[in-house]
Amino acid sequence: MVTLLDLFSENNQIEKWHQNLIDKKRQLILGLSTSTKALAIASSLEKEDKIVLLTSTYGEAEGLVSDLISILGEELVYPFLVDDSPMVEFLMSSQEKIISRVEALRFLSDPSKKGILVCNIAASRLILPSPTRFKESTIKIAVGEEYDQHELLHRLKEIGYRKVTQVQTQGEFSIRGDILDIFEMSQLEPFRIEFFGDEVDGIRTFEVETQLSKENQTNLTIFPASDILLREKDYQRGQSALEKQISKTLSPILKSYLEEILSSFHQKQVHSDSRKFLSLCYDKTWTVFDYIEKDTPVFFDDYQKLMNQYESFERELAQYFTEDLQNGKSFSGMQYFADTEQTYKKQSPVTFFSNLQKGLGNLKFDHIYQFNQYPMQEFFNQFSFLKGEIERYKKMDYTIILQSSNSMGSKTLEDVLEEYQIKLDSRDKSSICKESVNLIEGNLRHGFHFVDEKILLITEHEIFQKKLKRRFRRQHASNAERLKDYNELEKGDYVVHHIHGIGQYLGIETIEIQGIHRDYVSVQYQNGDQISIPVEQIQLLSKYVSSDGKAPKLNKLNDGHFKKAKQKVKNQVEDIADDLIKLYSVRSQLKGFAFSADDDEQHDFDDAFPYVETDDQLRSIEEIKRDMQDSHPMDRLLVGDVGFGKTEVAMRAAFKAVNDHKQVVVLVPTTVLAQQHYTNFKERFQNFAVNIDVLSRFRSKKEQTETLEKLKKGQVDILIGTHRVLSKDVVFADLGLMIIDEEQRFGVKHKETLKELKKQVDVLTLTATPIPRTLHMSMLGIRDLSVIETPPTNRYPVQTYVLEKNDSVIRDAVLREMERGGQVYYLYNKVDTIDQKISELQELIPEASIGYVHGRMSEIQLENTLLDFIEGQYDILVTTTIIETGVDIPNANTLFIENADHMGLSTLYQLRGRVGRSNRIAYAYLMYRPEKSISEVSEKRLEAIKGFTELGSGFKIAMRDLSIRGAGNLLGKSQSGFIDSVGFELYSQLLEEAIAKRNGNANANTNTRTKGNAELILQIDAYLPDTYISDQRHKIEIYKKIRQIDNRVNYEELQEELIDRFGEYPDVVAYLLEIGLVKSYLDKIFVQRVERKDNKITVQFEKVTQRLFLAQDYFKALSATNLKAGITENKGLMELVFDVQNKKDYEILEGLLIFGESLLEIKESKKENSI
Repeated sequence: MVTLLDLFSENNQIEKWHQNLIDKKRQLILGLSTSTKALAIASSLEKEDKIVLLTSTYGEAEGLVSDLISILGEELVYPFLVDDSPMVEFLMSSQEKIISRVEALRFLSDPSKKGILVCNIAASRLILPSPTRFKESTIKIAVGEEYDQHELLHRLKEIGYRKVTQVQTQGEFSIRGDILDIFEMSQLEPFRIEFFGDEVDGIRTFEVETQLSKENQTNLTIFPASDILLREKDYQRGQSALEKQISKTLSPILKSYLEEILSSFHQKQVHSDSRKFLSLCYDKTWTVFDYIEKDTPVFFDDYQKLMNQYESFERELAQYFTEDLQNGKSFSGMQYFADTEQTYKKQSPVTFFSNLQKGLGNLKFDHIYQFNQYPMQEFFNQFSFLKGEIERYKKMDYTIILQSSNSMGSKTLEDVLEEYQIKLDSRDKSSICKESVNLIEGNLRHGFHFVDEKILLITEHEIFQKKLKRRFRRQHASNAERLKDYNELEKGDYVVHHIHGIGQYLGIETIEIQGIHRDYVSVQYQNGDQISIPVEQIQLLSKYVSSDGKAPKLNKLNDGHFKKAKQKVKNQVEDIADDLIKLYSVRSQLKGFAFSADDDEQHDFDDAFPYVETDDQLRSIEEIKRDMQDSHPMDRLLVGDVGFGKTEVAMRAAFKAVNDHKQVVVLVPTTVLAQQHYTNFKERFQNFAVNIDVLSRFRSKKEQTETLEKLKKGQVDILIGTHRVLSKDVVFADLGLMIIDEEQRFGVKHKETLKELKKQVDVLTLTATPIPRTLHMSMLGIRDLSVIETPPTNRYPVQTYVLEKNDSVIRDAVLREMERGGQVYYLYNKVDTIDQKISELQELIPEASIGYVHGRMSEIQLENTLLDFIEGQYDILVTTTIIETGVDIPNANTLFIENADHMGLSTLYQLRGRVGRSNRIAYAYLMYRPEKSISEVSEKRLEAIKGFTELGSGFKIAMRDLSIRGAGNLLGKSQSGFIDSVGFELYSQLLEEAIAKRNGNANANTNTRTKGNAELILQIDAYLPDTYISDQRHKIEIYKKIRQIDNRVNYEELQEELIDRFGEYPDVVAYLLEIGLVKSYLDKIFVQRVERKDNKITVQFEKVTQRLFLAQDYFKALSATNLKAGITENKGLMELVFDVQNKKDYEILEGLLIFGESLLEIKESKKENSI
């Protein structure tokens, strides 16, 4: 196998350079650029185990990382990067960057690892803990060893782990009794460590979602969770420096700020500004250079650029420091970044890469190598020109390599080459034949012409102008902020009690009556009245969620108001249920068109997709095609995050329809979108005979009339348009499929029109954030739902920062975006002062050209501005939320939202989805006004969106929004009043019951109850003590699980879960579980209540049982137990009286359990015989 790297390493200058790396020589390499430079750097790993590469900017470093990964693979490349702007690291650090930096430091400290560290100027100046301290910060834990628990927790905090009640993401730990859960920084799942005293009894991984253990492990190494590691000594050093300064300080602002920092140092807590104070805490300013072993070669990528970048960083740093001094946020003795200029000069062995020898000043070199290589020219799809060049170089015995980025690309390339009769000598994608024409797969960003070794590399990009998919090191960060149960109660939440109405939840308390403990939930009503409900009845409570998130009025106990309100809602829900059932039953009876199965044409169309489909995409496509082939009209909701390839799925469905000679209509909310869809569809369908047309205001009256004519005659296959296509004058020849994009954007009247249309044709609705209403419908099982959750490869999560509005951050970010040729959205939601905002921005960033759009402009103006922005005439677009309607501008990759705390979650989410649609890293800055404290709901929102950096959270957002903002109108505005009077949970429950009741009318059997609800008063001590489970939320969760016990199997599962998550449990918990199991059997045989008085236990049955059991059935069931009992009758109902004198608690429970099981068996066998 010969690779590019092998060909490159054969060069004798490269070989000499390798040999001289070992001596402490200073060498200079001239003439290499981009890809050849990356190849040279990669080739040096043949001789050395570790290489450090220093480059100027973050952008340069990212590019080199990308090239090196495509040559060497991810395992050998370690990015150690810091933003080029000094303030970014202090204001907002992103978790992913810290993880990758810690990983890079671990690589440097581990002699057994091989690879290349890529570092930019800013990162080389970051102040770090001392290398020895870093090495000591690793904690190794093994089964059977002993550890002082207290000491261990202290160390975890010291190395950057945060204590939480339940572990969700990397860098967190939680402790419950003898169980320590920890999510180690470099792992993909968390670990559970179980202690027995101080000895580690077991280590196992567990699942975040269920919190249940998976596999046993023998040991675990815990690496630091942060690149700030402060010890006791460091904190003391910092404290004394601060105290000294505070005593000298006159400014009250600075004084109070320093005191705040001081107090966090006293508590040994990391403050959000800790990074600024590191120079006061560490005994020396250590940097990444202190981690580099002696004699490790260091490469300087373009000395001139490095020095320029160093100076500009220095300037910005000074400016930022001065700003802080003026604002009372720092004092002159502080140092934010290390000075490393002298360190660069001391490195040895070193190699400088430079394009020209000029600008290197008086540096002396032991060896200088001059290479001849040129960048590859662009061919702009001119294949005859390409053919000529290839033939010319082939005559000169060149090794010619064509590179495509994936197998799909190489297929396209092969077809083109064949068409132009350009002969390929070798198609072995991994190996290269010398002096011939090769086709390989790779990801180098640029081609080159390397004269010295006669190598020619031409990439897809140079041939087709295709943007290359960038390789990037996968970050092992899971910020899958799992959506907790929405019904998870916190103290102070509003709850609805099904009988007493709306109250406020006060928490769980254990009450002791005559030596028996029980857990109760307390709820407060109007005038401070409180009720306590036994936790077993917690199902009577649901969390109160209203339609607009406002706080409700508390009900008064027993004044009958709530009962009336509930009755009103009940009646009203029944009407809705009728309408819904009607609509859906009409649909299920209707015969739609059954499309035929996929044929070759469909396969060709599907294969023409230039990317690799994700599993979710394939699954959704499968589901949709199945629905289309069925004779019922389809009604599917396809939920997928912004930019996850929903359009591709829709296009395949559209093709399927057209292939069966049916017409398709694509309905979009805005004209601009219609235009974009039109272009996309035309491009995707270009090689297939499909007529696509668009109806929108961009078309003249005459064109529109022509389109309508063609449509009637069936000469248009796919029509794309705004709600204009719903007008009366639009007549289809034979409509088969309707695709609705971003459903939440259409008004009620359009929805009515749609409803009518839906009766006959297949409908596919696409959306990124389903409106809670439709979400609820699909959850109630009325619509079918397909979800795409996996991001396509090469889409990076949007880096989201939440911060106070800050002019210099804005300026930096805009300039950074302009530098990489991108554009910026600036969201400002006050139309009245938008002009003022624009002049402010213009003053702040005079270099930029600024355009703006808002809702009060005429539509024509608006659209022209947007099109100008798409064509790149503006750098910044200042806009109101109007942009969230889905304009696709792949070039806009930075977004600012001012006053983000005022926006709804799904709006924020949609907006954030407008950036990061290409394969560059995108940034979103959510800003709020500095002097303002944020309201709690807003804070929850911003936190939520920050947590949803993972692509694919749109669906989760809708769910989270249901709980923050309430459920909106389930079926239209008229509802929200009704919803608010009983809360959303109860409302959906009533609706569900009404629907079930309606559906059940067809066959009367479904209406029978399958179980009762027995009340058990056994005088047995059974509850969850605080010493076992201290967190209230966990308590409620476990009580809910006990309610769900249904048989011995899940009773045992629950026992295992408790031992797994909380450790061995005391007797009172064991009884609690067993009573839960007994109750589940007694419920099924319709026991009404079980009460223990003195030495007797009375069991009363419900009336239903007269139909179910005969007297001998009871005797038969009793005979299986070891308890004495008598049977009596009371008001026509059966009663059993057990004699439990001298019986232990567990014997009583065992007896009741056996009785319940045997009677249930009798009930089941009767049922079978009657069928």
